[in-house]
Amino acid sequence: MTLLDPQSINTRISFAGLELCSPLTVASGTFGSGREYADFVDLAQLGALTTKGVSPVAWAGNEGARITEVSSGMLNSIGLQNSGVDHFIHHDLAWLQSHAPEAKVIVNVCGHEIDEFARVIEKLEDHHGVGMYELNISCPNVDNGGMSFGTDPKVAAQVVERVRPLTKKPLIAKLTPNVTDIAEIARSVEAAGADGISLINTVLGMAIDAHRFKPILKRKVGGLSGPAIKPIALRMVHEVSRAVSVPLIGLGGATTGIDVVEFMLAGATMVALGTANFKDPFATDKALIELKEFCALHDIENVSDLVGALKEI
Repeated sequence: MTLLDPQSINTRISFAGLELCSPLTVASGTFGSGREYADFVDLAQLGALTTKGVSPVAWAGNEGARITEVSSGMLNSIGLQNSGVDHFIHHDLAWLQSHAPEAKVIVNVCGHEIDEFARVIEKLEDHHGVGMYELNISCPNVDNGGMSFGTDPKVAAQVVERVRPLTKKPLIAKLTPNVTDIAEIARSVEAAGADGISLINTVLGMAIDAHRFKPILKRKVGGLSGPAIKPIALRMVHEVSRAVSVPLIGLGGATTGIDVVEFMLAGATMVALGTANFKDPFATDKALIELKEFCALHDIENVSDLVGALKEI
């Protein structure tokens, strides 16, 4: 049997009408806005670069301890600290346009009220460096008692409906796993005009210091990420892929090229590496090499052929 040359594998994919050089991206909040990893990773080899969350004004984030390692992952309670959209435009986006002009940029947009999502997009819309928007509807909704926008199908849809007229660029809704029926939420944001869906965000968890009789995180609970949540993420990607027709970005515990393959088989068109970047700043480059090697071994010339190719037992 003659094996394909891994370098001959076509890694290009189409997502929401955009042609991307590979199915790899990064999870928001784990990669800064590219500058922090530019010495380690060829940003041009990422299908898209997903930025940290951007809000209309600067957010200070949560007080006290924000991160702790746990078994097979980490808990974070950052509070979406960022310097606001104006700083992002003049500092991060300007850097990307001058140092990595070929990078496709997905801006993660967050807000505590629906109109705050709109304010961010209105500020960004005239800047050519933005390729897509990812709506972080896992943010706490201050108009609804602090509950996440993404836990209510109607409210999740309202966020998409509010910003849809403001842009012709692809809108991606990022879903929280902390719901009873994620497929219902996915159908609601698709009907409201979302061009894609990313899932999953972190899973609520807690860590306790037994010797101090106290929780480790100041806010007690945080978002669990890393390999521990991959089985949950795979299940949800598979469920949503059968419920909607828009393309998906799978994330949650992906670390290796084989993880990327698994998410694509489950139905994801793109796959984001997140916590893996903290452990190994070369993680995305390694995953792309492993993805090519897998395809060569299995005689798959086009990476896109993996999407939804899961077989029945």
